[in-house]
Amino acid sequence: MKKVFAIITFLFLAFAAPVQAAGMLNAATANDSIQLITKYSLFSEYHKNRDYESAYPYGWEVLRTDPKRFAKWIYFKMEDIVWFFRDSSNFDEVKKKAVEDTTLYLYNLALENYPERQSYFQLKKAFIAEVWLNWPAVESAVEYEKAIALDSTVAMYYYNRLGQLYKAIAKENPEKKEQAIDFFTFLSEKEPNNPQWNTELEGLVESIDELIELAKKAWDQDPENLTKGWKYTSLCLKAGKQELAVAALETMVKKSPATINYWNQLSSLYYKLDRLDAAIDAYKKLIELEPTTREHYLNLGIALKDKGQLSAARVQFQKASEIGNNWGLPIFYEGLLYETAARNCGFEFMDKCVYQLAVETYRRAFNMDPTTTQARERISALQSSVPQKEDYFFRKLKSGQRVEITGSCYGWIGRSITVP
Repeated sequence: MKKVFAIITFLFLAFAAPVQAAGMLNAATANDSIQLITKYSLFSEYHKNRDYESAYPYGWEVLRTDPKRFAKWIYFKMEDIVWFFRDSSNFDEVKKKAVEDTTLYLYNLALENYPERQSYFQLKKAFIAEVWLNWPAVESAVEYEKAIALDSTVAMYYYNRLGQLYKAIAKENPEKKEQAIDFFTFLSEKEPNNPQWNTELEGLVESIDELIELAKKAWDQDPENLTKGWKYTSLCLKAGKQELAVAALETMVKKSPATINYWNQLSSLYYKLDRLDAAIDAYKKLIELEPTTREHYLNLGIALKDKGQLSAARVQFQKASEIGNNWGLPIFYEGLLYETAARNCGFEFMDKCVYQLAVETYRRAFNMDPTTTQARERISALQSSVPQKEDYFFRKLKSGQRVEITGSCYGWIGRSITVP
């Protein structure tokens, strides 16, 4: 503390001449409210006019007398001054070092007396401790950790500075490498589209397998911590180790059966791995948890379609469209059911009628939602597959008549088309 006051005195004397010329206020009256207001007013006026050398000693007089009264303004103004001094070309290295130490004292004073802005001053303290004062990496990291604990929305620039400190610590102490890995993994999840964090991670490990191994070890040591489980799962997915991710997610949904994100990821993996029965069960669980989410019905319908359960798939597509307020995409998939059924059967008149049913269904999907451009494409592609005029003529079918869809391939359809 003596050192800090000696530094402040040094800087005070450096700029006190103009104040002394104006006449110093008697120390005996320093606590007088009027005198204090006068000093603050002089300080503020000098600051406004960017006469920082004149403002500086008044600022310290106010802070020594009452560090709380003008806290809302004085700490920010004093910060302007000390940063200006530190960057000034008129200051030699001795004076700059004095300014740096004084700035640290100023931030500590602000942290103690202006709690409403603790997060701001703690972050600035961390920065000057690292960059100006060259504190050891471990000590600087602690200051950034305090700042981020106070406000996690700080700029990613400061997150990166903390990450670089963790890297420096790990370089000196390899046992701390996991701390750096965990932190950059966290940043890669926080900003998944920022390639910098993955680059940092890659520089810390021999391969992604090492990351997976470390994440698995951390989860094994704390198996109830699903955040660690999700981190491990994410790394498995990134490495393309889908079966490992499935096993992890199966464990996680047992521990937290109502977590939507786990079921979404698990159902998607089941489907990608062609584990259709498991995917169908997972989609049904999602519908149970979120009965008004249209995508769950659509995904269930697609899985049922792939399993060959066309009638059941159609039910889900129609539910998806209904819940989605006439959502066109599920109706497009209903059209695909008919087209697939016809393609798997033959190319007789009834098959052509099923193609016509598919075209009509695609047209309905497009009318519901013009963004379903794939429906328009299928309509165009099937023009030569639908019944032509002669097909109707030879069967003595006239415009407006209904043709029921029948046959061994189409017993599940239960629909008809109208002769154009």
